[in-house]
Amino acid sequence: MSTAQPSQMIAPFRAVVENRAASGRILLVCEHASHHIPAAWGDLGLAAEARLAHIAWDPGALDLARALATRLNACLVHAPVSRLVYDLNRAPDQPGAMPARSEVFDVPGNEGITAEERDARTRAIYLPFHDDLHDEIAHRIALGLAPVIVTIHSFTPIYFGKPRAVEFGIIHDTDESFAREVLAHAPRGLDSRLNEPYSAADGVTHTLRLHATPYRLPHAMLELRNDLIATPAAAAAMADRLAPCLSAALAGLSVGAA
Repeated sequence: MSTAQPSQMIAPFRAVVENRAASGRILLVCEHASHHIPAAWGDLGLAAEARLAHIAWDPGALDLARALATRLNACLVHAPVSRLVYDLNRAPDQPGAMPARSEVFDVPGNEGITAEERDARTRAIYLPFHDDLHDEIAHRIALGLAPVIVTIHSFTPIYFGKPRAVEFGIIHDTDESFAREVLAHAPRGLDSRLNEPYSAADGVTHTLRLHATPYRLPHAMLELRNDLIATPAAAAAMADRLAPCLSAALAGLSVGAA
């Protein structure tokens, strides 16, 4: 059972915004940047190994996002709390927002939580993050920067005991234009696929659907296999490969719109 306090006693966990002054069109978002579980929720009944595993965050994603932000002159918005407390890429009514089980791991602190506890997490984590992200997007739209929303994720090489061959997945919500440009310019030698290992049908495009689609903004969710970005050096090397891809995709999008 969760150890969370009543909602009015939990201070909000705001989004972390880096490179706010960046003038590039791409706005990077990393919803699963952290494995931090705040004291209000104890350890969720998990051993230390599970709290550091891929179920708790996207390993390497923040390192990659930061490296891309530098190379693309991009603003970066990322989360300060583990997705096991609240998965910011899920709506409050989705079971995966506060999962009682993630892949092969039970999450005791999420088992049987009350409606009040769900509301406490929503108010403390989900609403502040998405409010801050929306503010940043609206600010950029008002400045005429025409943002392109790119969310950065990583996925495990083995899922439910089965290896995954795909290395780079490009996922979209209702507008596939930017995702297809990214795929067309994907780095050579990288197994790159559209709408793998997930797609919008799996409910993984919530952030894009909430922020990009209503404003008709180009967007893509980028999924890197986490063994390819397992260290800061590996993430930087991957950013060196992906930054030209994203720049070319942006240029191709502009040509297509002309």
